[in-house]
Amino acid sequence: MNGLSPRLSVFIAEDEAPARARLVETLRRVAPHAEVAGWAASVLDAADWLAHHPPPDLLLLDIQLADGLSLELFADAGIASPVVFTTAHDEFVLQAFRAQAIDYLLKPIQDDALAAAIAKHARLARHFAGSDALLGLRARLAAPQRLRVVGRKGAHFVALPIEQVAYFVTADKLGFAVATDGTRCLLDTPLAELEAGLDPARFFRVNRQYLVSAPAIVRFGPAGKGRLALALAPRADGEVVVSQERAAAFREWLAQ
Repeated sequence: MNGLSPRLSVFIAEDEAPARARLVETLRRVAPHAEVAGWAASVLDAADWLAHHPPPDLLLLDIQLADGLSLELFADAGIASPVVFTTAHDEFVLQAFRAQAIDYLLKPIQDDALAAAIAKHARLARHFAGSDALLGLRARLAAPQRLRVVGRKGAHFVALPIEQVAYFVTADKLGFAVATDGTRCLLDTPLAELEAGLDPARFFRVNRQYLVSAPAIVRFGPAGKGRLALALAPRADGEVVVSQERAAAFREWLAQ
């Protein structure tokens, strides 16, 4: 640890091992006081790590991971750590800065660029240290706002109250809200965006396809290899499985 700088805990999400090794090496060069607290190669693994460890001081996230975009992590209002995104493309700049990004680095990452991002983090940390106003603002921004979803049934649009939604599901690249009476409506809003405005005590993202409400879960049981199989009401068209990585978080959520 650098005697002049406080320890900086960093979490890294990068699905390519050589790129991850280079990033760690660069981080150690430009910020000797930084410590890699953990890493992941997928969105689900990153979500699982963040759910079961103290928040790191900084997230270094490759936007495009093995199973999707790391931007999906910020649908969970509980993730409050500042983030520096890394990517080979600049097409996600706007979304990145909506997801509490303090910087956006293009690959290959240069020493001076990462050093500047670390310095920016340090300045912001000093500026906002102990700020009750910032904490209050973050709490207000994180509060669920969505009361209903708007979808299509045939040629008509309907507004479905959230308490009448059993679960959301994607199929063939289309998103649907399934109501408690079994009817469904087609959605224009991606699941990740919907999730960001929902009450996390009521809804849980069990996998990339299903976002379920607690009242819709009839029962669950082992599905092999540490996974869980869910029975939903109304009945889902296919098997609904919670991955081994998400199983512990799911049990904890359901027991609230």
